[in-house]
Amino acid sequence: VQLQASGGGLVQAGGSLRLSCAISGNRFLIHARGWYRQAPGKQRELVAIITGDGSTTYGDSVKGRFTCSRDSVKNTVYLQMNNLNPEDTAVYYCNVVRRGSLHNYWGQGTLVTVSS
Repeated sequence: VQLQASGGGLVQAGGSLRLSCAISGNRFLIHARGWYRQAPGKQRELVAIITGDGSTTYGDSVKGRFTCSRDSVKNTVYLQMNNLNPEDTAVYYCNVVRRGSLHNYWGQGTLVTVSS
């Protein structure tokens, strides 16, 4: 499984960005897809994850502002980020959990910078 994330960049507070993650490999072997982030000096944290049945879990700090979705045919997962604030500045990592083994795969990360 290989993951290719895109869509990061610089945005002003209150703005929006949309991240995409193209996933190569057999989509039927995927248990869950989603996003984590890591800010400087902080631990990696959950942003959002969506399972095969469409159930989505969000981190507390992004609830109501971010939306995670997937296109199963394109094998792509998206993260729509609205009302961004400087605390959202981080490297965002695409994540896939393999069905069965629950092994985690990670993308290369895409930087999101929110200016005040």
